[in-house]
Amino acid sequence: MESSVYQFKIDVTENDVDVNGHVNNVVYIQWMQDAAIAHARASGCTKASQAVGATWVVRTHHIEYLSPLFAGDQVTVLTWPASFQRVRSTRKYKFVRAKDGAVIARAETDWVFVNAKTGRPQSIPEEVRAILPVVETEP
Repeated sequence: MESSVYQFKIDVTENDVDVNGHVNNVVYIQWMQDAAIAHARASGCTKASQAVGATWVVRTHHIEYLSPLFAGDQVTVLTWPASFQRVRSTRKYKFVRAKDGAVIARAETDWVFVNAKTGRPQSIPEEVRAILPVVETEP
């Protein structure tokens, strides 16, 4: 697996489950954010972004649910940068259930690089882009 693909492991708890008996959709969004932040910290992207006075904010999320998760399941969120544009980056996610390797969901987030003081979009400098190379094909 490419080094730009980050693995974020999660143990599903009762708190993640809704009245339908499976993981609630809002929990997936939290996991996506948690995985992206962990990857950015581990890679040095957070530090590099802060060094140029910037941060990342979410523009959109998209999730395709393929199968449910339940309390007691373990899931690995694979996440990677799929593209960079001038001020935006698309990050993709694949949720894989540990016990059988089933892909539970696929998702993506459109992140915008913004000036931390003004909140206005700013160009992503090469030193930030280079930290997390784009992964061309889904792992």
